[in-house]
Formats: sequence, C-alpha cells, structure tokens
Amino acid sequence: MPSKPYIVAVIPARLASTRLPGKVLRSIAGEPMLAWVYRAARACVQLDQVLIATDSPEVMEYARARKWDAVMTPAECASGTDRVFHVAQKVAASIYVNIQGDEPMLRAEHIDALLAPLQRHPEAQVSTIATDCSPEQIANPNAVKVVTAANGRALYFSRATIPYDRDRTGGGVYRKHLGLYAYRKAALERFYYLPQSLLETTERLEQLRFLENGIDLYVENTPFDTIGVDTEEDLLAVEAILKQRLAAIG
Repeated sequence: MPSKPYIVAVIPARLASTRLPGKVLRSIAGEPMLAWVYRAARACVQLDQVLIATDSPEVMEYARARKWDAVMTPAECASGTDRVFHVAQKVAASIYVNIQGDEPMLRAEHIDALLAPLQRHPEAQVSTIATDCSPEQIANPNAVKVVTAANGRALYFSRATIPYDRDRTGGGVYRKHLGLYAYRKAALERFYYLPQSLLETTERLEQLRFLENGIDLYVENTPFDTIGVDTEEDLLAVEAILKQRLAAIG
C-alpha cells in the first residue's frame, strides 16, 4: 500500500494589498483575519504542516509570536502560487495546498474537498473547488465561473457567465470557483517557469495558465461558499457571518 503523501498548506499573506491595505491583519470579530484562516487550516487533519508565506516583517512577527510556522518570500511574487513555489524550494512535500490569507470563512471541509480529486485521480496534478452560484453572482465578473467535464476536469474558467444559456431555458447550472488550489510538486514548479498565458492575462485568472499549457485541473464541489475579502464591504459582510457563527456556538 502506497504511503500517505506529505501535505503542506501554505497561506500567502501579503500585507500591502492595494484595495484594502493591511487586510490580513485587520480585525474581524475580534481577531485578525489571518488568525481565522490559520485556525481553520490547522483543523484539517489531512494537513501535515501549515505555514504562512509573507513578504512582511509585521506578518512574520505576528506569526512567530504565536509560534506559527512562517517563511519570508520575495516581495515581487506576482501571485499566491508564486509565493507557494518559493516555499516549496525550502520545505519538502508531495502536495502543496494554496490557501489565500484573505479567506476568513475557510473551513476544514474546503480542504478535504480540495484534496479529494488528487486522491481519486492519481494522474491529476492540480485541484481546486467550486460551489453553486447564487443568482446575484451569475452575472458578477468578480465571481469566477467554471465549467467542467463529467469527470470533474476543468474545461474553462471565466469572469463571464458560462455556460451561456442561449435559448434562455433557465436550466443552466452555474458554479462559482473558490480560489484554493492543491498542486503536486512537479505541477507547481512547471507553472512557475511557464510564461503568463494569453488567456490568463486576458481574464486576469492565473489558473488558466495550467489549462492553456495542457495541465489538467480537477474541480470538486463544496456546499460551503466563502467571501474573499478585497474591500471594506467584504470585511463587514464576513464579520457579520462570523459573529453569527460565534453566537451559535455560545
């Protein structure tokens, strides 16, 4: 029986966000956003290690004060995937999980779903997750849609409304992509050395670099939506939800 792969989760935590500066350390329901993300990741028993990847001494100091594993990465990293690649040069693993530091609604169930395609398809190199679109998200370009083959292999991601309901039957199924990824090490390294692709730069979606270069990406469904925090409005919406969760558990 093959041994269990060693799985490392990386939380890219860039402090200098242009739309919401300092957001990973902004308080949500009494705790910095990064603390919500880190604790949710630690709750997933499939992960062997969780560490924070940052270019900020302030974030590094925050993590070390709590005895959380953290790694400094170059400030010029263009994406979270690039930051995960730099961690992979220092920390050995079979699978790397990319958990954005602005996803405070993260659950352990998201990570379980994320890892399922790699367990089910030995040939799979990259996986991600999606959930059902709410009606207001279907035409929203900030909610990225994904269309897959019957076996879960991603056919395309777009900010446009896909699939297009030409005859307006109302029978289309729309799935919203959630920005968590799991990569086998070889796929992560290949991604880093590939140039940005045309589709990637057109849609501003880094996952299209995989598809445009023939690297299959598998998508698993999850019933749990998230709100990635990019604006003050996002932060307030997430805070209201997390306060409700805290109240429910007493």
